[in-house]
Amino acid sequence: MRRSVQFQSPEQAEAGRGGGVRQQEPLRTEFGFELPRGYVDESGTVHRTGVMRLATARDELVPLRDDRVRENSAYLSVVLISRVVTRIGTVEDIHPGIIEDLFASDLAFLQDFYRRVNAEGHTRAAVTCPSCDEEFAVNLAGGRLGES
Repeated sequence: MRRSVQFQSPEQAEAGRGGGVRQQEPLRTEFGFELPRGYVDESGTVHRTGVMRLATARDELVPLRDDRVRENSAYLSVVLISRVVTRIGTVEDIHPGIIEDLFASDLAFLQDFYRRVNAEGHTRAAVTCPSCDEEFAVNLAGGRLGES
């Protein structure tokens, strides 16, 4: 005899009790971004936009067995970022060599982006305007000028 059990999220359970209908946001597994400087390929083409996917437990464990990481722990972020970035511009074969060739500011951006996407679940950051002290949120994924 087989039993099937369907689990509900807290939001679904609350809606089922008549506590107001709350639309659940679908799980996002890929996040677009725009690098501050951009990756320059062998032909001199600059690639600025890209996609990062959510990391899995394997993504965080496999680099620990990498000899380059064992020799230099700072290399961990290079291997980890190369596993979760799926595209930079038209470059889809992302490997540690590509990440090594990024400008330092772009690597720092991707490290922060990775932390935000995987630990916090979003790409928004709270900021304060230095002129008027107004607080608002910006999307770190980038976009066209004037968008946030």
